[in-house]
Amino acid sequence: MKKIGILGGTFDPPHYGHLLIAEEARIACSLDEVWFMPTRIPPHKVGSNLCSDADRIEMVKQAITGNSYFKLCLIEFERVGPSYTVDTMIELKKCNEDTSFFFIIGGDMINYLPHWKDIDKLLTLVTFVGIQRPGHPISSSYSEKVVMIEVPQLEISSSEIRERLQHRKSVRYLLPETVHDYIKERNIYG
Repeated sequence: MKKIGILGGTFDPPHYGHLLIAEEARIACSLDEVWFMPTRIPPHKVGSNLCSDADRIEMVKQAITGNSYFKLCLIEFERVGPSYTVDTMIELKKCNEDTSFFFIIGGDMINYLPHWKDIDKLLTLVTFVGIQRPGHPISSSYSEKVVMIEVPQLEISSSEIRERLQHRKSVRYLLPETVHDYIKERNIYG
């Protein structure tokens, strides 16, 4: 059976923290691939000002170039309305019956799992992989159902990168140079 990791997010923009988490989860869980799945309309960010879908997709392509284990998954762009993980995973399982899916989340999201749509159904479709984060204690009734892994800590956030770019501060070493070049070329976040 194939083992696929899923790393969802807005990727606005993708950065080295995303890539490190994906790689560490791939190795720790012996995954065959990690699929980067940009979220079209995340339920918790409805009404937010994301950059264009096309730009986020292209930035993910730029970020994962060079790692043959990383793939782009656009399933959430094929649907209309907010993207709920349970709906996405039902679709993915229908198309990939011989695959075990591992959904990679930050440690802080574990406490939020009880609020995910149809969480008990979702737990039958995926194994959650949680990234340990110092200073974020986990207290969730679902924590025992999550495979926890340790990842070297990179305190990088997309919002910090956007803010730095808006104030013309350096973002060198925070995201791949190819992504930075694309942002400059398209004047995203300018």
